[in-house]
Formats: sequence, C-alpha cells, structure tokens
Amino acid sequence: MTDCLTPPAAAADSLSSSVDMKEYGAYTNSPPIVAAHCADDCIHVAWQLLDTRESAAYPLLWLRDHCACDACRHPQTYERTQFIIDLDPNCLEMAPAISVEGGHLALIWSDGHASRFDAGWLYRLRPQQQAWQPSIVPANQAWAEHFIPHRSDFVDYMAGGNARLDWLHALCRDGFAILQNGPSEGGEIDQVAATIGPIRASNFGGRFEVFSKPKPNNAAYTALGLELHTDLTNWKNPPDIQMLYCLANDAQGGESIFADGVAVAEALREQDPQAFRLLAETAIDCRFADEEVDLVTRATVIHLDEHDQVIEVRFNNWLRDSLRLPPAQIMPWYRAYLAFWKILRSPRYRLDLRLAAGEMVAFDNRRVMHGRKSFDPQTGRRHLQGCYVDYDMVESALRVTARQTAGVTS
Repeated sequence: MTDCLTPPAAAADSLSSSVDMKEYGAYTNSPPIVAAHCADDCIHVAWQLLDTRESAAYPLLWLRDHCACDACRHPQTYERTQFIIDLDPNCLEMAPAISVEGGHLALIWSDGHASRFDAGWLYRLRPQQQAWQPSIVPANQAWAEHFIPHRSDFVDYMAGGNARLDWLHALCRDGFAILQNGPSEGGEIDQVAATIGPIRASNFGGRFEVFSKPKPNNAAYTALGLELHTDLTNWKNPPDIQMLYCLANDAQGGESIFADGVAVAEALREQDPQAFRLLAETAIDCRFADEEVDLVTRATVIHLDEHDQVIEVRFNNWLRDSLRLPPAQIMPWYRAYLAFWKILRSPRYRLDLRLAAGEMVAFDNRRVMHGRKSFDPQTGRRHLQGCYVDYDMVESALRVTARQTAGVTS
C-alpha cells in the first residue's frame, strides 16, 4: 500500500488546537506533523524539529485500536468501547485516506470510520521510544550511610501541591518519608490515608492502635522491644506502605528503629554471595495464628525481579514457622539467615528516631524494616495509630499530584 501526502509548508508552521485523545495527561507540546504516508501496513508520520525531521511508523491496527472518537472511547470514562476483534478485516487491508489537518493526523478508513490523532500524542508514543519513556515514579534507591529522610509539614502536605508531590516522590524513591508538626487528637492518619487511597485491612483490622495492652495477640501490643522486621510476612501478599502516626510518646524508651532491606540485602550479596542466593532461592514457612485466624504462606526472605534486583525483603522472626527444609539445606540456610541478621544489626544500616506527638512515618513494608526499643508504660503514655495503604495507590497519588501541580504525566 502506498499512499503519500506532504502538506504545504504553511500547515507545518503551527498546530491548531489539540485533538482530544481522552487522556488526563498533557501531550500537546510537540511540533506539528509535516508529512504522512502509508507503506507496509503502517502509517509513517514525520515531524519537523528545528533543522531536522523525526519520523515514526504506526501499524494500521494500532492506530485503529487507539482511535479516541466518541464511538471508540467512552466520552466520560475514557475507556475503550470498540472491540478490535469485531472489525471488518478489509478495513485494515486497504490504506485509509490520509490528511494532515492543523498539524494533526486525520484518517478515513475504508469502512468510512474517521479517526484523528493529536500530533503531540503521537510524538509522545513513538514506538521506538517505549523502552525509555520517563516516568514520574522514581526507581527504588538504597539508603546511603547516614541516610536523612525527607520531611514535610503536615499542613503543607494536606494542602497538596509541591509539598505533597515531593513527599510522595521521596516515599517511592527511599521507601520512607516523615510528616511533622501535625495535630495529635486522633484520626489524623485517616486524613493522610485519604489523600492516597483506601486503607487496606488485615487480620488486625483497618486502622490499628499501637500501645501496651493487657491481653495482646501480637508483640507490637506489648512494651517489649521489637527486633527489626517487616509486617505480615505470613501473607501471600503482604501490605505495601505502612503509616504510623504518633499521638503520644512520653514513656521512657520506645525509640523507633528502621533499616533499608535493599541496602542490607545488597551488602549481603557483596559480602557473602552464596548466603544471598540461598535466601533468595529457598522458601520457608511463615505463620500467624491466634484463636480466630491462622494465616500461612511459604516465601523467600529476599525477592528478586527479572533483572536480579532486590525488590522485596520478608524478615520477621516472630512469624517464622517451623523450618521445613531437606536435611542438607538446614544449616546452610541458618548460616545465611544469621549473616543477613548480623548485617541488619550494624549501625551502618539503622535509622533511629524518637517520634514526637504529631509526627508520622510512612515506609515501604516490602523493603524497609521497622522496630523499637522497649519502653516502660508506667512512666508515660505511648500511643501510635497505624494503617496500611497499597503502593499502587501511592503511585497513583504521585501521578495525579504531578498532573495537578505541573502537568506532568507518565
């Protein structure tokens, strides 16, 4: 198929108003389309950038699938309402009529359907650029020595804008961020969670109260010191982001402790590669049981992605169930586990904080371990409120806040 059009130079001088592609993000900053033609079942589009041209090829099926007219996308929800499986195959075997209108691409298909594509939208989605399109969501960054967490004032965060954007960005990047100078009347954690998404409930409920209880069903509800750990390792899908809001911390002791599991795991990889591999490849049993629930799963301590990067650490000595491994693996596993634990206890990887009333920490429970020193409930009140939210919703809040503040999309 060979159908070619090169518009007159006047058409390339500037773009007309943008074409509604039924997306929430900005996509209008681009040069106009200066040429378009059909060849090899693709529409080849060219843009003029200063003294050079840039081009891209879009398969006919891809273009028809991405038509954003009201017949193909719902005008309110922006969801697809056309089903490409029901298309007449002939309309994709014949070249559509091509024109450039106001610097944008217009197609009329052989079945009479009309599609228009914004020049900036097409430019942003050039197929050859898919591998490196920038994202507003940062990659995980292991804590360096003497890590200093990001802090924002509660009032500034709740007002939205750049303060919220920076805080959410730090939470995604470092797996840790702090809100400070907030009220401490109770329920503030619900307000913060509402800016992100629904609270994720567990067997401990939605919002949970952390203080010493007469009949605890978890070590967190005692005055004991808590070894560094990640929560709910006994769940197949443990919660992502944990938030802890301090309402009172007047008791002696009770300082909070945090450590980045990514940094600890990478240190183990460097110091003892065999131990690292054993913890990344050998699943063990984790379990929580009380009178009402019995939650069990089997998982590795270190989780890797397809690029061999550490993406999750599950470390919780309370929730380790009986160790069921072949005899030859038992002692090697223990040695690897203790090697990890030894690094974890090093001051190099710890962050010690004494939370004050009106402060809140948020951290990625899939990588950041938390604990506390013991406290004496007879010397004062120590009360924290906690909850979990999904990491997907944190990323969503980051994207929406970026759009609201600077028109950024990903």
